[in-house]
Amino acid sequence: MKITPFTVNISDARLEDMRRRIRATSWPGDFANEEWRYGVEEKWLGAMAAYWADEYDWRATEAAINRFPNFMADIDGVPIHFIHLRSPRPNAIPLILTHGWPWTFWDWRYVIEPLANGEPGGPVFDVVVPSLPGYGLSAPLRTAGLGARQVATLWVKLMREGLGYDRFAAAGGDFGTIITGELGHGYPQHLIGVNLTTPALAGMDWYSFTREMYAPDEQWMIERTAATKLTIAGHMAVNVHDSQTIAYALADSPVGTAAWLWERRRAWSDCDDIIAYQGRDFLCDLASIYWLPNTVGSAMRIYAEHFRRDFLPLNDRKPMVPVPTGCMIAPKDLIFVPKTMAEKLVNLRRWTILERGGHFSPSEVPELVVAEYRTFFGALGQGNHQSH
Repeated sequence: MKITPFTVNISDARLEDMRRRIRATSWPGDFANEEWRYGVEEKWLGAMAAYWADEYDWRATEAAINRFPNFMADIDGVPIHFIHLRSPRPNAIPLILTHGWPWTFWDWRYVIEPLANGEPGGPVFDVVVPSLPGYGLSAPLRTAGLGARQVATLWVKLMREGLGYDRFAAAGGDFGTIITGELGHGYPQHLIGVNLTTPALAGMDWYSFTREMYAPDEQWMIERTAATKLTIAGHMAVNVHDSQTIAYALADSPVGTAAWLWERRRAWSDCDDIIAYQGRDFLCDLASIYWLPNTVGSAMRIYAEHFRRDFLPLNDRKPMVPVPTGCMIAPKDLIFVPKTMAEKLVNLRRWTILERGGHFSPSEVPELVVAEYRTFFGALGQGNHQSH
């Protein structure tokens, strides 16, 4: 496996093309949409677009990314960008953190250094944060068939063959939680433990859940799921069945890309005002990391690759994930598994309901995520995980 240091350096021409296209957006007009009932409200989006084109500083973000050790790996012909920050202290726990859609690797930026540096007497981590195939800097993607199970296999090769960690820990959200669950299911001999936002595992039938399956103190999960159902329905239908078709529009229009991404960040975060909550620069970072490398189309492919095929267990082992498993549930996430079911599916060691946070917890409440990972993975012990 070839791994080389990597520096982010978007060309001036590409940046200027993005700004030109933002300024030249053909606005469709909007009315009676102050509450976003028809989608992103045009006045709000127009103000964000003006900031993105005229005030936002991509070079500052680029410099912040490049302050981390970035690398590019070729894994079976698939280019994978990743950050790899080793702890300055000994006996660090190798930990791979996997993002989802519409996340990027940059959603983890505020957890990487605290996990690597640790606190006196607490656990420390060698932190690996890859970009999913076809996302952001993991480009260009030319390999079909990469669903969550196939990405999990790539991650095992990266951690073991590329970085020399025979055993490692894993955590993630959204698609990252599916991939992390697959790691624990398919490769338990190499996993110290996994932390999931929800045990979204092979063979699960989300439509079989009934209200009675949820404990009295879990009834709020049903209400939250119902509240997000409409945004999830449109999102899934397009991304699974028409990702290439919509990619032409999104690749052509930075504002189109941003609208598609930002609507979900607003609907699925623990906030009423996404700008006040995460800031304009963070939202522009998100859209820029998708648009500048021209990966918004390839990023969406994972939906078709994963959801158009049967996703069944690899074996009949019970529980499906035998390695120690923690579940970290944010109150404004999207879908929820009852604790009683989680206890049947995984080797459940820890079940935590965060006091706040939504679908993007690492960027929303990084301090809570750091504390949870330290507590959960630290309790599993460190031992000898690195082979060389």
